[in-house]
Amino acid sequence: MNPAAPPAQALIVVDVQRAGVSGDRAVPGAAGLLERTADLLARARSGGALVVHLQNDGAPGSGDEPHTPGWALHLPVEAGPAEVVRKTRDDGFAGTSLGDLLTGAGVESLAVCGVMSEMCVQATARTALALGHRVVLPYDAHATQDIPAAPGIDAAVPAAVVSRVAAWAISGDAEVTRPAADVTFAAPPRAR
Repeated sequence: MNPAAPPAQALIVVDVQRAGVSGDRAVPGAAGLLERTADLLARARSGGALVVHLQNDGAPGSGDEPHTPGWALHLPVEAGPAEVVRKTRDDGFAGTSLGDLLTGAGVESLAVCGVMSEMCVQATARTALALGHRVVLPYDAHATQDIPAAPGIDAAVPAAVVSRVAAWAISGDAEVTRPAADVTFAAPPRAR
């Protein structure tokens, strides 16, 4: 653990919905991801950090179509001020109350975890960075699917490589090398 790193004041759990983490469409390593995310949730709540679950409202017929079994959040949500923020785009800030929630609590630093690394996780982390937040992206707390082969173009790309590249793409600005177990949490200024 790096004791010099300041704690995160919020935890953003991106799209940890049943369609992406259970059944035959689960991301590779879903059990480990869920274990690490549950630990992050417990420690964030214990530390007084703001917790937000992003829940994607998928298109009709998709695995995360609203009010279908796959749309449900997989990990428990606690009653409280806006712990769940629904979204319709990759970026958890786009057209949602996420930015206002963070600003209202005085959040300066946040940790981001969840699925899919190269889409919703990265898009949300990028916007958080653009808004001036310190972002921690634990390398072992986000995941995605394999990218299938494209005939005549390339071979399949393993999910672990896709996740690593997604994190690497923002590594100049975000902290992406710390494991989930090393992330610490504290209450944001306006929640103290």
